[in-house]
Amino acid sequence: MPSDETIMPHKRSFQGRPLIAGAAEGRALVSNQPLSLWGGLNSQTGEIIDRRHQRSGDVVTGRVFVFPRGKGSSTGSAVLLESIKIGTAPAAIINLSVDPILALGAVVADELYGRSLPIIVLGEEAFDAIRDGDHITVERDGTVTITTDDV
Repeated sequence: MPSDETIMPHKRSFQGRPLIAGAAEGRALVSNQPLSLWGGLNSQTGEIIDRRHQRSGDVVTGRVFVFPRGKGSSTGSAVLLESIKIGTAPAAIINLSVDPILALGAVVADELYGRSLPIIVLGEEAFDAIRDGDHITVERDGTVTITTDDV
């Protein structure tokens, strides 16, 4: 049955700080909880395996993974590096604060494999504007465009 309602995309752009510059796009996978990639992400499948995490069971592959920050072990760099190498990593990562462990994994992947994974730090207002499933475009300069379908 046809609907009289029209779905109109709504776009908003925010300027973020690129820790690792790059361009990417994908659907947002949003969490308000930090995540340690060591023991929290299966690099072979891209699945979040930390059973206490709100996104446990979700797959980050090809998504723009939006979460406040990493936590825990420096081995998280190796987990991110491996997931970038084999193609199970997110398309991009958006955080609220700088995470040197995540940045290190992305820098090494770019150096060793020539594969970039953009990591952007956004302010709280912009971070909070992203909803699960929004289409996110990340530009090299750190511009993040959020496209939502509004009815």
